[in-house]
Amino acid sequence: MMTRLPPPILLIARYTAIEALRGRFLWLCLLAACGAAGLSLFVGQLALTESTATQAALAAAALRLASVFLIITFVVTSMAREAADKGLELVLALPLPRSAYLLGKLAGFAALAVLPAALFGLLTLLWAPPLQSLLWGVSLLAELWLVAAFSLLCAASLAHALPALAASAGFYLLARVIDTLQLLAHGRHASDGLLQQALTGGVDVLALLLPRLDLYARSDWLLYASGSWHALAPLLVQTAIYVSLLATAALCDFYRRSLS
Repeated sequence: MMTRLPPPILLIARYTAIEALRGRFLWLCLLAACGAAGLSLFVGQLALTESTATQAALAAAALRLASVFLIITFVVTSMAREAADKGLELVLALPLPRSAYLLGKLAGFAALAVLPAALFGLLTLLWAPPLQSLLWGVSLLAELWLVAAFSLLCAASLAHALPALAASAGFYLLARVIDTLQLLAHGRHASDGLLQQALTGGVDVLALLLPRLDLYARSDWLLYASGSWHALAPLLVQTAIYVSLLATAALCDFYRRSLS
């Protein structure tokens, strides 16, 4: 009796995760965790007051940036390596729809994001209550899913790894600071001149289109225990909407692109 093979999406997701683990992704996460913990302890010794709060804030920021950097880098380089090694053409030569390949890669990247989110969330137990660490870790995971979806879109749409990395990093940074840019655009001189009004309108459009990444994995949840499931729920809804839109955009571009 023949054993039943798993669906193509699960199979591709599995091998994507195996590729990351063989590429020392876990060791990089552990190295980032040790580096953030060591840096926070060092800075905490220098702080005259609120040393625990300083350690928590610094560690949370460092761990968040490290996890985003690792996910963006792996997604883009994994897709670029498959394209360069002709692995993509080999997979699509099989009786397999393109959607199964792309959604399988996205599922693999999403599963891989659980690793840094869980590891770094556990590390925050050194400075925060368990519930706040859990909320922080879940929101970090949602942020990593969103970043992975955009990185996949860039890697599938752009021909080379460097532009995809730059676009993914630019998207993340802009989504992190768009709220600040909007506040500056609506400042005291917001109504001075047509050019300023056009810039303000452009920033408002960007704020409407981009996700609010500044609301994810907030350090004040760890510092003041201000996080709650009510605050987390809108972030999960936002993540589901943006990941669906980004995956749809990646599929549309992937289907119309020639692989020859």
